[in-house]
Amino acid sequence: MSLKEKIDIIYKLQDYTHLEWNDRTRISQGTPGSFLKTYEGDGVDRIYYKLSNSDYRGIYGHESVNELIASRLLDVLGIDHVSYRLIHSRVRIDNAEYETWMCSSRNFRKDGQDKIAFDAYFEMMREDDELPIDFCKKRGWDEQIYKMMVFDYLICNRDRHGANIELLQTGDEVMLAPLFDHGLSLIFSCYDSEEAVSDFDVMKDYPVNNYFFSRSLEYNLRYVPKSLKINHLYEDDYDYIMHGIDKVLPKVYGDKIWEMITGRWKKYEEIQNSK
Repeated sequence: MSLKEKIDIIYKLQDYTHLEWNDRTRISQGTPGSFLKTYEGDGVDRIYYKLSNSDYRGIYGHESVNELIASRLLDVLGIDHVSYRLIHSRVRIDNAEYETWMCSSRNFRKDGQDKIAFDAYFEMMREDDELPIDFCKKRGWDEQIYKMMVFDYLICNRDRHGANIELLQTGDEVMLAPLFDHGLSLIFSCYDSEEAVSDFDVMKDYPVNNYFFSRSLEYNLRYVPKSLKINHLYEDDYDYIMHGIDKVLPKVYGDKIWEMITGRWKKYEEIQNSK
């Protein structure tokens, strides 16, 4: 799908001051998180909204932008995922109004489907000392997990905890849900400082919260089989993945993010070719 067919950035300021953001919506059903969240609608028509980091200073950071960039990268790689939209918004939090960028996503569950966090299901169904990846292999989910590991390495996802992986259940059928929630990734820790962006080491093996393997995303690539089929990432994909981001973030941020994605892709290929 081209960007002309997929409108995923709303640049015109939208009034979302009617949304209620409070402690109750900081945690959506089955999905722990540290950012303000809320939703509108019911059932399959429900739309979820999420803000970047916020505290007494207001809303800051760019985790919501990361969700869009990650969503587009997943399009390119051909990995099943929740699609995000970035919206220029006016919101109200604790009686104060802010102009910001928030992301939205549609409910990925179909009618009659239930969802459960992977870690909760695993603890209920595992056998003795069974490891999560072996649990997935028995159920034919391992290829999806390996693709997730590659993707998480590319964006340096710091927070793939056991509830950021979900399962969908219809009767006796259980399957992995599409990938979602990638805000704590890329250069999210560089808040409002171009100097911090310039100094950020995109290839550093930052310690992460990872449910399946180790706290090293680079080391985890060694578990990924050489036979894994995943779409190739090309320099030309910049036009799709980074389209319009320069209107949301300073150019230095976008350049550093692309440096991270492409640099890590080359490292992934080196590791795969050495097997």
